[in-house]
Amino acid sequence: MVTMTSIEERRVALQVALDAAKTQAERNKLGQFATPTGLASDLLAYARRLMPSGAPVRFLDPAIGTGSFYAALLREFPAERIEAASGFEIDPHYGEPARKLWRGSRLTISLGDFTATKPPEKGGGFNLVICNPPYVRHHHMDRAAKARLLAATVAASGIQVAGLAGLYCYFLGLSHAWMALDGVAGWLIPSEFMDVNYGVPVKRYLLNQVELIRIHRFDPSELQFGDALVSSAVVWFRKRKPAAGHQVEFSYGGTLEAPKVSRLVPTAELQGSAKWTSLAVDGVRAINGGLRLADFFDIKRGLATGNNSFFILPRDEIVARSLPKKFFKPILPGPRYLETDIIEAAADGTPKLARQLFVLDCRLPEADIKDRYPALWAYLQTGKTTVAETYLCSHRTPWYAQENRPPAPFICTYMGRNLTKRDKPFRFILNRSQATAANVYLLLYPKAALAKALASNATLGWRVWEFLSGIGTATLLGEGRVYGGGLYKMEPKELANVPADAIAAMLPTVEDRPTSQGEMFKVRAA
Repeated sequence: MVTMTSIEERRVALQVALDAAKTQAERNKLGQFATPTGLASDLLAYARRLMPSGAPVRFLDPAIGTGSFYAALLREFPAERIEAASGFEIDPHYGEPARKLWRGSRLTISLGDFTATKPPEKGGGFNLVICNPPYVRHHHMDRAAKARLLAATVAASGIQVAGLAGLYCYFLGLSHAWMALDGVAGWLIPSEFMDVNYGVPVKRYLLNQVELIRIHRFDPSELQFGDALVSSAVVWFRKRKPAAGHQVEFSYGGTLEAPKVSRLVPTAELQGSAKWTSLAVDGVRAINGGLRLADFFDIKRGLATGNNSFFILPRDEIVARSLPKKFFKPILPGPRYLETDIIEAAADGTPKLARQLFVLDCRLPEADIKDRYPALWAYLQTGKTTVAETYLCSHRTPWYAQENRPPAPFICTYMGRNLTKRDKPFRFILNRSQATAANVYLLLYPKAALAKALASNATLGWRVWEFLSGIGTATLLGEGRVYGGGLYKMEPKELANVPADAIAAMLPTVEDRPTSQGEMFKVRAA
């Protein structure tokens, strides 16, 4: 006797075998991460609550894989309610076996690219769309593909997808044309769209073009996909315009059925909220009208060398290779090797650290180096056919010259986790040395007024660092973003938006905040 349990066991076994036949790199590039059985069931159980009681179901999964969601549909909905079921799978490696598995069922699997398929005529739409779209990052799509996808998505839903958006954003927008009026959609997608700039068009669509019902964000420390470092969210909406006064449920942690926290947020408040990931816990944050770190600092990513193992060398290797020291400048080691948050300087400006590293930075032409510094020229030849051909190095002249990143007195780690030793994922470093830092750090360069105050007050640097180190985790995470496994990341513009009125209070010569928003504070004339 064939049961739903036995069919799901066969499907899971098939999924495991098909995944094993591909390398992790191949699956990562195509964004192929299968939905676990329990999670699929949770989504379809919730979908059943949203669907009109007894209404026939026309089901669509635009990225069906082996049919995890269809299997869950059969478990959660009576067979007599399922009027039609369709799915698309672009990869025959999964599509052909899935067709065989579901032969004889109501499911029709089309082997092809959903994004290049014409939607059905009016009246033939689907009233239940459930999808875990491929998580293909933007750099895996060429310019022509993005142009095609953008045009099709604008035509289908009006979403002007940004260039840095992943493929899942196009999938969501394209599905609009496949849905019946009042149809329900549930999308299992990376939660990053809720905070990043490229997610703005998607959020605008969710607020204005459809009735956004709920966004549930899973706890990033509890990965939904064991082989993908992605923090996931489920986005639910109906294909109809939202009513006046509509509210959206934001929930976090646990499961769809039993979240750790949940709250309703009026759509009107969401229109002015740039960050959505913390809405379930913290609600809509008030827009900061005071001073920000951007008023005191220019914040930049650290050096992107193009190949750290080639360009960053320890002191003893520089000596052993007889390389000219004049072309090497000190650089801080990565955060895991930085045991202190206060970097003191030796007499020559190098940091007083056990791990002494230096970055190669030379702007002389290769011909001059060959004549005057043969040891350095010989070293450069070892990277001529490898390092020099990488994207970053091949786009600069000469290929071994570094971007301008002078030492910064204040440094922040670019990403991190909540560790047992520290209760904060980000560290602020007081850098009293002449060492620069690589792009695992953010560099905070004081603007003119603060730089002048620091130069005249020996203790001010310490006090500013104490303020930075004391910024609350919730404040920082409210500006940054989080990925699967509890990995937190902070971009320069996000750090720049952190409130910083306390710094102005440390500067007695600073006038009050000017009335024009964003204008830099002024120093009174002596």
